[in-house]
Amino acid sequence: MDFTDPFVGRARRTLSDAELAQAIRLDMAAELDAINLYQAHLEATDNPVARRVIQHIMEEEKEHLVEFAQLLYQLDPIQAEHAAEAAREFAEAGGEAEEAVTEPAPAAGVSSAPTGLTVGSLRT
Repeated sequence: MDFTDPFVGRARRTLSDAELAQAIRLDMAAELDAINLYQAHLEATDNPVARRVIQHIMEEEKEHLVEFAQLLYQLDPIQAEHAAEAAREFAEAGGEAEEAVTEPAPAAGVSSAPTGLTVGSLRT
């Protein structure tokens, strides 16, 4: 597996929103790859400590994927429109649309940081 070298393709200037959206799509692909790798690890072990740690890490990758999607919708309004349309079509087909996809993104400069507990300790 090739590892991404952050210095090889380093931009010599600030990226436009369109360029950053393209980079975010690659980041999303990497998150999906990581989720699939961690799932394979879970299926390959019965070690309870390893399973808890890997499960925790995998859940964080899933959260990252959704965060990247929300950022992508901010950077690419057309992509956001497609996501909203897909959510409507999903609901029409009998599924329940997720709030994260159908809610409008927060206005620029407005913090969307959670006010409650977040992912934290691995201890149960």
